[in-house]
Amino acid sequence: MSILKGWFGEKMTTFNMWLSLNGSIYRRFHDVIVPSKNGTTQIDHLIVSRYGVFIVETKNMRGWIFGSEHQQKWIQSLFKEKYPFQNPIKQTYRQKKVLAEFLNVQESVIRTVIYFVGDSTFKTRMPNNVIDSGLGTYIKQFNNQVLSTMELDRLLKVIERHKVESPLSKRDHKRSLQQRHNSDSICPKCGSELILRTVKNGSNTVSKFLGCKSYPKCKFTKNV
Repeated sequence: MSILKGWFGEKMTTFNMWLSLNGSIYRRFHDVIVPSKNGTTQIDHLIVSRYGVFIVETKNMRGWIFGSEHQQKWIQSLFKEKYPFQNPIKQTYRQKKVLAEFLNVQESVIRTVIYFVGDSTFKTRMPNNVIDSGLGTYIKQFNNQVLSTMELDRLLKVIERHKVESPLSKRDHKRSLQQRHNSDSICPKCGSELILRTVKNGSNTVSKFLGCKSYPKCKFTKNV
């Protein structure tokens, strides 16, 4: 059911983009699996234009949504039940880093958007890039050219070639996710190095844990 729900949400976003964004200005790619030195990342929708590169993460959810930029988990409240889910801002944080490395561009030209479709209502103040309507309007507000014609052509060729030639499948991506989450050297959240940290519990007790080197931007920890 969740797979079908996710698929339907992505199709809704695809149709919305087709209606609201001029295809000759905003080139659209869907379901892009990008390789990196520490696994893969899957991008629901990728938009490339002279105004930048946009990663669009779709969430097809109902009910009330609670969350903030730095929380590890957000909450979906539905029929008086609460369901935690991964903070999508942290999810797109890794996508942005992997994509910038793959395309050989500065992270500053890549913007991330979390787009909620379905019958959901935000019950906390959300960051500006978390929206539930007006996807095309949001993207078109960025109207300063940040990519030259030559660089834009290069990026489009890289992505188009990758879409045609890449052997990566969703099964490969799921396998990569399992390997990342089992790793003791690479952070599964952002791809940075995991380092051994020490914390004092009380006056005499000392414990060790693995923490992300990108702290405080990424607060992932893992017990030793």
